[in-house]
Amino acid sequence: MSSFICRTCGESHEGLPADFGWQLPDVVWAMAEPERSRLAKFDSDRCQFGDRFFIRCVLPFPFSEQPGHYRWGVWAEVEAVHFWRYIALYDQDARSEPDFPGAIANVIPGYPSTLGLPVRVQLQDPSRRPTLHIAADDHPLARHQASGISNAHYHDILTQTGALGTR
Repeated sequence: MSSFICRTCGESHEGLPADFGWQLPDVVWAMAEPERSRLAKFDSDRCQFGDRFFIRCVLPFPFSEQPGHYRWGVWAEVEAVHFWRYIALYDQDARSEPDFPGAIANVIPGYPSTLGLPVRVQLQDPSRRPTLHIAADDHPLARHQASGISNAHYHDILTQTGALGTR
């Protein structure tokens, strides 16, 4: 495959997809649409569901056999104080802000339980979503984030996310 059709913009891009993301935290996405719109407030970067708060983030993994990164676009559940701080700094360069705790709010295919996995959230400049660092050293995601993913694992990710068809 020398190009792919992006699920977000609908346009053709050269190479293979290097990211996959979720539109909402799993707990919110699981609700029927009328209920979701009534109970949750959300846009493409922020979500509030009752007294639960979520921020859309990027979980980067370096490739170990080629240049670049694979990026999971996941939601992190955070405490209200951190959510409101993110809102206050949304249009500012917040890279110098201290990181803060969160928990992954999506099930990532091909890994043991990721829902609720502890992370550290680092805010970025206004053009980039916050990045995550896995805080649980014993999880395969932490190992892949530290040492990278092989081309074989990258292929598995593309298959599991539907970016590549199965034969």
